[in-house]
Amino acid sequence: MGLTFDYITDQDILTEEDKEGLLIPSITVLEDLKEFEHLNIEKAVEWSLKRRLNLKTVFSEDFIKTLHKKMFGDVWKWAGSFRTINKGSGVDKLEIQTELRSLIENTLHWIINKTYDPDEIALRFQNRLVSIHCFPSGNSRHSRLIADIIITHIFKKPVFSWGRNLPADNRIIREKYTQAQQEADNGNFALLIEFARS
Repeated sequence: MGLTFDYITDQDILTEEDKEGLLIPSITVLEDLKEFEHLNIEKAVEWSLKRRLNLKTVFSEDFIKTLHKKMFGDVWKWAGSFRTINKGSGVDKLEIQTELRSLIENTLHWIINKTYDPDEIALRFQNRLVSIHCFPSGNSRHSRLIADIIITHIFKKPVFSWGRNLPADNRIIREKYTQAQQEADNGNFALLIEFARS
């Protein structure tokens, strides 16, 4: 599962602010942080593959928090906890639960009524989830893993490749992903669907 391309900083040394909530004091540079997070995410992917996950489980606040904790809980104290401050992106911290509940209800409606095809339903959920920005960090990787879980466990279709088959480096893949997300933010999901399957 392609979950490692969304770091937005090229700075090598982590600042004290960057390290707030870090459980591993020996991590001082971005490369080490990426490595520890990647190992943690691999464990979460393995955990998700061993579970029989149904509609009721996946589309719940509890599962969304649990998955984030599984992905980042070895590295960050705040893993699995909704953010308590407002950041540059995302809804107001006080609106997270309301917006998430609305997203879950809408997605269940789409599934029951077959409003969109399975890829689009999973990616509409992913796009809105990342824009809500529930957690202090890791929202993009978390939302992509949930989309993978939706497409495999709910719709029984192959996992998304998330640009893994593109002949490009991580920076170009990240740019393509960002462009696809921006298009989806404006209601056009064609590019995101194409990217997720490339």
